[in-house]
Amino acid sequence: MDHSMLRRLLDLVDVGEEAVLCTVVDDQGSTPRGRGAAMLVRPDGTSEGTIGGGVTEHHVIERARAMMREGTDTELYTESLSATEAALEGAACGGDVAVFLERYGRSPEVVIFGAGHVGRALARLAHDTGMPVLTWDERAEFANGESIPWGRTLACPLEEVFSRGLVLHSSSYVVIVTRGHTLDADVVKLLEGRQCAYIGMIGSRRKIAFVRERLIQDGLAADQIDRIYQPIGLPIRAETPEEIAVSILAEIIAARRGADLDQLRSAL
Repeated sequence: MDHSMLRRLLDLVDVGEEAVLCTVVDDQGSTPRGRGAAMLVRPDGTSEGTIGGGVTEHHVIERARAMMREGTDTELYTESLSATEAALEGAACGGDVAVFLERYGRSPEVVIFGAGHVGRALARLAHDTGMPVLTWDERAEFANGESIPWGRTLACPLEEVFSRGLVLHSSSYVVIVTRGHTLDADVVKLLEGRQCAYIGMIGSRRKIAFVRERLIQDGLAADQIDRIYQPIGLPIRAETPEEIAVSILAEIIAARRGADLDQLRSAL
């Protein structure tokens, strides 16, 4: 692999961008590029380098973009085209090729709005699983490194969270567990149009109905409300903050691994 490709990948990671490194790891028959050929793919589909062009490269770029949307870390893509099929698809060659795709730059993270009992318990549990954690609260006496030593904390007015360093992306799992209904609704409004993998909000069905009605009155798009997992967490009859944190993290893990959340939610 060209060393300049690796340097470019490091540059993207250093500035917080995401990319997929696609490397040919096996080739049989007549293929345009051999083992070691590589390219970088960014979320918008632009690329650097080439693994041979044609239909195979197009397919690999689409798979790389899907990985970044879904938060998948690695994937082995294989394709086989006879010479006739390759000609029909506009490719120069036939043969078999295997491409290893590796996603870099943005790891799955848990972003917690609310540093109360549940938020604190969840921060600890998520950190123990190896996921980066950021916990926000407008109260500095709650959101600080002494009270929550697991991951980063951010204490500031809600409207300043993004200017203070919070960056959401396709691998962000957002949990809303603030001190009250109104603040929960404000967080949901703040997240409108923001990219993330998951949004969950704590609360009884009565509370959720209250928040939903307020958001509708405020003109929030229905699809933004419908994307929220509510009530948050898998239905394990959790009661204590620690048990609730377990149910929330279990749901996040299920979402991250592509489990059937509807089936899990209806299991009990």
